[in-house]
Amino acid sequence: MLGLTAVTSATALVIGLLSWAPDPPEPARPLTVAEGERLAAMRVTNLRDLRAGVHVTIGAGAAHTELVGWVDWSRTLLYLDVGGPGAGAERGLLQRAGPLLVIRPDPAAVPTPAAPPLVPPADRWRLHHLAPGAGLAPVLDLLLGLAADRPDPAQALRDSGARWVARDTVAAGPVDVLEAPLPGGTSPTASGTAPGSTALTTRAGGDVDGQPRYWLDQDARLHKLVLRLRDVGSITVTLNRADRPTLRPVDALGGRPGQPRALTGAEQDRLDRLPARLRAQGGAALTLTAPTGTDTNLRGAGWLNWTARTAYLAAADLGVPDRRTLLRRDTAGLARVDVPAAAGGGGTAETPGRPPLPPPAGAWRFTRSGTDDLSLLVGAAVAAAGSSGQRGAAVRVREDVAGGRTVDVVELRTADARLRYWIDRVGSLRRLELHTAPGAWAQLDLNPASVPRLTPVPRPAAPTRRPGAP
Repeated sequence: MLGLTAVTSATALVIGLLSWAPDPPEPARPLTVAEGERLAAMRVTNLRDLRAGVHVTIGAGAAHTELVGWVDWSRTLLYLDVGGPGAGAERGLLQRAGPLLVIRPDPAAVPTPAAPPLVPPADRWRLHHLAPGAGLAPVLDLLLGLAADRPDPAQALRDSGARWVARDTVAAGPVDVLEAPLPGGTSPTASGTAPGSTALTTRAGGDVDGQPRYWLDQDARLHKLVLRLRDVGSITVTLNRADRPTLRPVDALGGRPGQPRALTGAEQDRLDRLPARLRAQGGAALTLTAPTGTDTNLRGAGWLNWTARTAYLAAADLGVPDRRTLLRRDTAGLARVDVPAAAGGGGTAETPGRPPLPPPAGAWRFTRSGTDDLSLLVGAAVAAAGSSGQRGAAVRVREDVAGGRTVDVVELRTADARLRYWIDRVGSLRRLELHTAPGAWAQLDLNPASVPRLTPVPRPAAPTRRPGAP
């Protein structure tokens, strides 16, 4: 009887397996009111959650590009490792804050990207320009545009032909796959979408092929987005909602965030005593890191003598590695000359050598003052040893570290510039920063040192006047 029961059960199981068919998938249909409201709330949810890990694949096959890192919607900040065979000149690390983009190129990086280090490297960052509408530009716009401070119109989404497509399961749990246009419309906007914007757009917003697909959970959290742009190709965005560390912008983007406040009595006293301390210190060796334009990234080295109110440095433009600009600032004004790298102190464009002494003869250009960012920064460093009464209102931005010392970063806004003084706890100035025309920060690092005699630059001889000549 047991054998007969077993045979009967096996026969029934085989017949059942042969006759079984999966339930047919649910057909696509228009969004319900609840689904439309969830999709409309997606960007507000992103802004509320502040940050997420992100993995983007652009294109397919041998030309695809991958981005791995994080997006911080609360501060419109991206921090990504760019890799894959199609990465091109952007291979390496990338940060974007609002409209500003900096990269740290690494042509020798492995093709497969990995999450960037949480504390970004301090060196080799430069401002970079992406052609609008192509390559990474629309993808970065898209990532930052995934947040808003108010819901999108739910009825407009349903009226646009949005559909429920399927159910799926991701690492975080079950989701609905919805098909709908980019929320808020697809009209192109300027790069640098900020929280509170009313449209999720890209530079190529009008070139979206078909309807994007959203993997959305019951709490209006987006886990995956797939779309296609005609000038870019297919784009797959995968979000890790549990991977949300606090991100640190690099120095060119302002450094890590702080909580600005008024100066304490001790901090104000150190600021007031700074000019006298600098004059007593005498001088410093200086190192320049200055993103003064999307195509102009300066590096430099030299000296500053506060007693003689003189600065002398050699600056290299990363885009013109075989040239150096020698700049001298003193009480008479500014003098500068462009020379070959070998005659301007040598070194590399990334780490130029200090300028030659005495200054070489050449076609020096003399002006009383300069309005470019480099002239303003060097002029502010020389003037730091002057009267403190000319400074504007000061706020303490944050505590930081420079030259192995704890410093207070103090920001002053004047009629001419926005400056940050990095003052250590004994009152020495360790760094001076200037907010440059593109919106980035240039740094002049100062290391107390014995400064050589900074001889004046050679001036052209005055023409002799013949007797009787007018």
